[in-house]
Amino acid sequence: MAFGVQANEPENGTDSKRAIVPAVTTETLVALVVLIAVFTGFAWKMGLAHMFKTMMGTAHDLILNTVLFLMGVMILAGAFTSLIAELGIVGIANRALSPLMKPLFGLPGATSVGVVATYLSDNPAIMPLGVDKGFLKYFKRWQVTTLVNLGTTFGMGLIVTTFMLAQSSPTVSLGRAVFLGNVGAMLGGIVSIRLMGFFGRRRYGRDADVLTEASEGYDVLRFREVRPGNVPQRILQSLLDGGKHGVQMGLDIMPGVIIICTAVMMLAYGSKDGVYTGAAYEGVAFFPWLGGKLSFVIEPLFGFSNPEAIAFPVTTVGSVGAALAMVPKFLETGIIGAKEICVFTAIGICNAGFLSTHVGMMDGIKERGLTNIAIATHFVGGLSAGIFAHVLFLLVGP
Repeated sequence: MAFGVQANEPENGTDSKRAIVPAVTTETLVALVVLIAVFTGFAWKMGLAHMFKTMMGTAHDLILNTVLFLMGVMILAGAFTSLIAELGIVGIANRALSPLMKPLFGLPGATSVGVVATYLSDNPAIMPLGVDKGFLKYFKRWQVTTLVNLGTTFGMGLIVTTFMLAQSSPTVSLGRAVFLGNVGAMLGGIVSIRLMGFFGRRRYGRDADVLTEASEGYDVLRFREVRPGNVPQRILQSLLDGGKHGVQMGLDIMPGVIIICTAVMMLAYGSKDGVYTGAAYEGVAFFPWLGGKLSFVIEPLFGFSNPEAIAFPVTTVGSVGAALAMVPKFLETGIIGAKEICVFTAIGICNAGFLSTHVGMMDGIKERGLTNIAIATHFVGGLSAGIFAHVLFLLVGP
């Protein structure tokens, strides 16, 4: 008896359809070998009991201190973006800032709202733009695929900037280095977003709109939808609706953040004094080891004077907050100076721990099928940000 599957409409933006394959294939055997090797490596280094305890403890801490925080960011950002869309402010931003956003990023001026929101908070603050009609009407279909990379480019910007500025002392001023680092982050973001836009256009074409007059029943660029009621009622309802979208998006990104971030953290960090206790965020320190092996490439590109500085860019792909914690010690011991602060600022802002959030955020905008491309293009953007910052520092000076 033969079994088949119905070719349903793809879910979550992926173009893959389920198919019937033999129960055991080559990929089954390869996957089994890889899984055994990975878990054996972790267990050999950490101990089997400590490995599982760390895994569960990290996932639990991510739920409490990362996912719920990100959900809070998205609730507030969703309420804000819903409010300004309801009152028509987005239309003003789109007209005023399109001459800036289009040449730089190839995106409508409305995305400037997302830039500000993410710079002041974190990557997921961009997510409400992906569900609000007040924003989507200005977007081509391919432009939506770039939103996650855009949000990550500017995410944590204010936090990274103020932290780096706080490292200044009466004898060392880091203001110019931090400013150049911000410029480098933006330039790296342009690389990331332009690359992602290329793949988005290949997928959806150049001219397909998200919302059209045919689908909505009115000219979406000349008119806008408003909620029923008087102005105070509409304001209140828009805030609540936007917040509700934030809650849903927080739930949507939860699996990706917990699964991917747990893996990244356990690969990025080691143990305290070489002793494993099963505490959250312990790991095998694979990324720092890999960074050391690649130092002959990374050091010339970023201009690092000491190989230990490589730990910062490697860690930022998983958690920029954890990477920032290294900076005071690096400065105190003379491992880094103003040049490294410039590069750190650029990479920290542009990367913003993107491996921890990219999967969930791409899922949230229903573009799961482009997740690998989004990660790859933003990785290139993060490298470019560091290189641009290094060059700018050499040109302008400390």
